[in-house]
Amino acid sequence: MTVVKEFAPAKVNLTLHVTGQRPDGYHLLDSLVMFADVGDRITVRPSDTPIMIIKGPMADGLPRDRTNMVARAADAMAVSANIQLEKNLPHAAGIGGGSSDAAATFRALSEISGKPVPDDLLAFGADVPVCMNGRAARMRGIGDEINPVPDLPALHAVLVNPKLPVLTVEVFKRLRNHNNAPMPDDLPRGASSRELISWLSEMRNDLQEAAIEAEPIIEHVFNTLAVTPGCLITRMSGSGGTCFGIYGDAETAASAAGRLRQDYPGWWVAATRLNG
Repeated sequence: MTVVKEFAPAKVNLTLHVTGQRPDGYHLLDSLVMFADVGDRITVRPSDTPIMIIKGPMADGLPRDRTNMVARAADAMAVSANIQLEKNLPHAAGIGGGSSDAAATFRALSEISGKPVPDDLLAFGADVPVCMNGRAARMRGIGDEINPVPDLPALHAVLVNPKLPVLTVEVFKRLRNHNNAPMPDDLPRGASSRELISWLSEMRNDLQEAAIEAEPIIEHVFNTLAVTPGCLITRMSGSGGTCFGIYGDAETAASAAGRLRQDYPGWWVAATRLNG
């Protein structure tokens, strides 16, 4: 029996500039995205009866009906399969967990069935198109403009989520300025990790202030990350509430993650490598 396994990596918005709002209400973004080596896992087997199994440390609270992103992807592909989701990433966390799961499901079902992935991936969420390739990219517009950025250096990071879901709609409700400057036209391609970090320090996540207003604990996460030894920059990913710190090497990141797990056992903490 054919078994297809797909990794669904965490998506990290290193920057997120809100550059406008369309008449239909959708916001325009300009974001540099990289993907982590931590994530969910999708396993797909052919089955006469559609089955979705969800397990893993972050399985609690996920919808188990057809509104689940994995189920939505399977319905769109019209492929009967046994799909198992190993949920390792917190949900409603700003790291594209559901979108990455959907993208991984599309890839796996396309492989076992030979069917093409649907053209209108935006219908499943703004992050699904960028998650389909799972590689560093500049994402603009409403998520429909994806430009690969293949020559970024790897970064060592710690992702922290206080296990408190943050709803994107609530964050955008609190956003005061909907028209901000985009990133520069030229990204720091070919830069060293230190040069990239220096460049990132001049960029923004325009949703941070609104997210902190929605969930004040995010500010505490920022402050806690910032004082870990060797932390070079802190920022929030997406609309929150996952924050990240970037470090000079894997050992320093791992040490920081260990300290955070000890001090805050109720938080989700992951040392990771962000790949270019």
